[in-house]
Amino acid sequence: MAIDLSKVEQRDKLKARPAPYWHRLRAGCFVGYRPSKVGGKGHWLARVYDAETCRYKVKALGDFGTLAGKEQFAAAKTEAEAIAALVESGGEVRPKIVTVADACRAYAETRAEAEGRFKRFVYGDAVAGVKLAKLRRQHLKDWRKRLAETPAQVSRRKTGEIRHRSRAPSTVNRELAALRAALRAVLPLGAPGTEAAWQEALKPAKNADGQRIMKLSRDERRKLLDHIDAEAAPFLKGLCLLPLRPGALAALTVADFNKHSLELTIGKDKTGKPRTIVIPAVAAALMTEQAKDKLPGAPLFMRANGKAWNRNSWKLPIAEAAKAAGLPKGVTAYTMRHSVITDLVTNGLPLLTIAQISGTSVEMIEKHYGHLDKEAAKKALAELAL
Repeated sequence: MAIDLSKVEQRDKLKARPAPYWHRLRAGCFVGYRPSKVGGKGHWLARVYDAETCRYKVKALGDFGTLAGKEQFAAAKTEAEAIAALVESGGEVRPKIVTVADACRAYAETRAEAEGRFKRFVYGDAVAGVKLAKLRRQHLKDWRKRLAETPAQVSRRKTGEIRHRSRAPSTVNRELAALRAALRAVLPLGAPGTEAAWQEALKPAKNADGQRIMKLSRDERRKLLDHIDAEAAPFLKGLCLLPLRPGALAALTVADFNKHSLELTIGKDKTGKPRTIVIPAVAAALMTEQAKDKLPGAPLFMRANGKAWNRNSWKLPIAEAAKAAGLPKGVTAYTMRHSVITDLVTNGLPLLTIAQISGTSVEMIEKHYGHLDKEAAKKALAELAL
């Protein structure tokens, strides 16, 4: 049932939640309300559609604390309509960035993959409320320490028990990279060696990223496919045929695949930039089968419940299949990406091409797979012997 935010009695009954409650004013223009978690006045927001970027812009409006309950909606409505008029005329809405959390939200607007990291380790932390003007190196050193001491979940046993392990330095590096980028976008670097040098607390740990050693041969991947349950089999097969991140494959919709040109558009990935690749016939056959009788916006790889796969749903089927197939411990969905990229490198495909289709940089390919490329070059040179 739609919420009528103009009615105070309905607003007062709303429960606090991360997402605001939205009230449609007209096409492309909404006013939103987020109840306070600790009681008291909630906060108002505006959401307007920008036809040029094909995205919604969201702006915080405040709590209108000086106004009576009945007058707050009218004030929020007036501001939302003014913002919509500004956007529609080609103007730009710049959110007010005051705190660390504000900087992260602004950064996540163009890099959706960072939002998950911020939700896990920033928004709920004390550092989120620190004002940028007062941000010091010690704030971020303390945040980094808390992050490093947060156990990483490994898996969930059938009994419901959650298993954890210490957070690896490489994992910490990945998490802090997003915060560093968000702050760098809005905050100048501080003088080196001073408390103002916030950036020094977010330097990545050296030698933390070792080479990924878990790899499955083609025969081992076939074994895994033979033992996976029927529901997860198409998703796993997709991972075995293309060098995509599991999350990117899971995010594909039917509309992302063109069965006539055999083009696949990967829109949601770590890089944040959509890319289109031409896939081989065997992969295209899999995509065609998965797209059959589905709407364009439906997940290309759909679970039995109609939802897309995610790390919590694909983890257990792959682990159980690996165990049943007698494969080494530690096989994950990401193992398939590593294995496929390894095959492409050893087969002599140019590193630039591999980087482009897998959605990473040549530098990362060289860092993790360069030793294989050297072996392939050595083998090719040996074949020149007369």
